[in-house]
Amino acid sequence: MTIENESRRKLLKAGVGAGLVAATAGVPWFALAQGERVMRFLDVPEGWGPGPRQPGATHIIDTRQLTDFYSHDFYVVQHYGQPELDVAQYELSLTGLVDQPLRFTLDDLRALPSREIDCGFECGGNGGRMFHGLVGNARWRGVSLKDLLERAGVQSAGREVVFFGGDMGREEIRGREVEKAFARSLSLEDAMRDDNLIVYEMNGEPLPVHHGRPVRLLVPGFYGVANVKWLTQIHVQDTRYMGRFMGRDYVTLKREMVGGEERWVENSVARMNLKSVIVRVTDRGGSHRISGFALNDGTPLRSIEVKIDDGPWQQATIDPQASQYSWKPFYLDWQGASPGEHTVVSRVTDINGQVQSPADQLPERVSYWEEFGQFPRRVMIEA
Repeated sequence: MTIENESRRKLLKAGVGAGLVAATAGVPWFALAQGERVMRFLDVPEGWGPGPRQPGATHIIDTRQLTDFYSHDFYVVQHYGQPELDVAQYELSLTGLVDQPLRFTLDDLRALPSREIDCGFECGGNGGRMFHGLVGNARWRGVSLKDLLERAGVQSAGREVVFFGGDMGREEIRGREVEKAFARSLSLEDAMRDDNLIVYEMNGEPLPVHHGRPVRLLVPGFYGVANVKWLTQIHVQDTRYMGRFMGRDYVTLKREMVGGEERWVENSVARMNLKSVIVRVTDRGGSHRISGFALNDGTPLRSIEVKIDDGPWQQATIDPQASQYSWKPFYLDWQGASPGEHTVVSRVTDINGQVQSPADQLPERVSYWEEFGQFPRRVMIEA
């Protein structure tokens, strides 16, 4: 049984059952039928649209134009440009508090047992200002991170695992300019999760250079920044890693209750929050279809619902291809839509009872990271 099928079986068993996954096999997601027309969102400026992908630049996708379950146009964020590593000379080192430091060529990694997993994720800064276009979903192939760490033998003092990329940049730290590699870290417990992979394929092809060729880290259920591209070193240490992208950037500041006291709390962006968003409304000739997707950390879902204007919440149908860590495409067929402006919004609930809240009911925060509140869309239905 493949990882994808196993994940789907677990989801169905855990509660994403007949009510949510009510679509029949073969229902295409976002594929426009002949004559189907996309309705205009009034919250999107006239003429807005992402430009072509450029090396070293952020690439946003136009979520209104999604057509496939697997993203061929996957978002890109690059912090220190886009290096092109020599695949023939590539080596991944595993160092630090391990019994046996290891080095792997790409051929070495390909020779190890591999797995495939469907996994979607978004940038920690994805949000309404770019209409949630820093997102994507793909099928990835690679080797188990846990297996590599066990092969090296993590010593008892090991607490943190740091992942260094081949992309380098200059930073000014306390008045001194230094050259640093992009890096993120995981606790040893998080690093040893069974589903973490060191991947070398994306959608059945070698990783594109803009997605980290030859090798990147994949941490299912985490925001995109955790999935370090152009991976060159894995290092086990006994102290917390506090580089820019762990301790200063990609850090949320929220007002929360801590032991009965209200405090401002800082946390590094890590696991994805429960989120859904509507990305398209179409006229199907006699009815309309509201389409979107949900993302989260892999916790099974109970329901995805859609609300039209001041009407009741209605249960949406999810694409049957959805699995534990993939995005969860959904749709609701809308009968009898009257011409004119309407507001549509979605919400998702997981099996623990956690519900996607309206944005104004979330904790106060001072950053644009982790925008996961309900996202109402204003749409014009044509006569």
